[in-house]
Amino acid sequence: MAKKTVLVSGGAGYIGSHVTVELDAAGYDVVIADNFSNCDRTNYKGVCKITGKELPLIEMDFCDLQAVRKLFDSYKIDAVIHFAAFKAVGESVDDPLKYYVNNLESFLNILQVARDKGCNVLFSSSATVYGEPEKLPVSELSERKPSTSPYGNTKQMCEDFLRDCVKAYPTIKGIALRYFNPIGAHPSALIGELPRGVPNNLVPFITQTAIGKRECLSVFGNDYPTPDGTCLRDFIDIVDLAKAHVFAVTRMVEGKMEENYEIFNIGTGRPVSVMELITTFEKVNNLKLNYKIAPRRPGDVMSVWCDPTIGEKKLGWKAQRTLEETLASAWAWEKYLAGKK
Repeated sequence: MAKKTVLVSGGAGYIGSHVTVELDAAGYDVVIADNFSNCDRTNYKGVCKITGKELPLIEMDFCDLQAVRKLFDSYKIDAVIHFAAFKAVGESVDDPLKYYVNNLESFLNILQVARDKGCNVLFSSSATVYGEPEKLPVSELSERKPSTSPYGNTKQMCEDFLRDCVKAYPTIKGIALRYFNPIGAHPSALIGELPRGVPNNLVPFITQTAIGKRECLSVFGNDYPTPDGTCLRDFIDIVDLAKAHVFAVTRMVEGKMEENYEIFNIGTGRPVSVMELITTFEKVNNLKLNYKIAPRRPGDVMSVWCDPTIGEKKLGWKAQRTLEETLASAWAWEKYLAGKK
């Protein structure tokens, strides 16, 4: 059987780069496309070092329909994984139009071309679609709640776009993976999370504070009705999460889907508080962090973690890495970045 080709939109970013490495290791040909609006070439260079090959890299914007068509004309794409979206919850609250224009238009363009070319679509969704859940843990059968942010709203809308297109057009099959909280870095320390400016996610803020790039880490709220007063999340190792994409793509291209549109949670099933994450990082890496308690942040959900049973059963995938391993990898990546500069 000829090798299958997977297009990774936003493939130079944090999640996209790790997924690219795992796809390559599984024997797929990978084409990376990115407009570098939220990343530089650091992770792409790391991917090439890890894989030992110069993978195709196209610099383009997925909001440009003609550029998307040209890309699909240039390669025989069997599946596309879509990461090319803005992802900061707080920023989306402050500037919703930026998120609606970019996140929706880019995915609609992919769906149009995938319909015309006959291509499988894997959408990078999020646990934000569950909003503030009434019952925990959440499973794929849990009700979607009104989003607490425009970012989360774009994830819900894109899921609906994919569901409706799969139903209407026989040339498309689709899977939506609902991520919980990806953290950590590749064990090689050659790729990891590299935010531009002030980090929006917790772990890069922790590592940047630990190395001295940030003076103090803010913990947004310690008065939630949780065991230690801080928010509860399901933190999933980035390599574990990347491997889930390989299982999902294989399920699509090998015709093993039970329905033409499927949804899977990608998480560990274990709730970890913000405070527990901080203290575990300190313990694993033998460090003391400078942090302070700050007011609650608009758009933040108090508690959410997943029931991963359906994904484990149907995809055959399960999270493997421990929180300690993940937080050690995050610190190794931050030190690697410091050594480069």
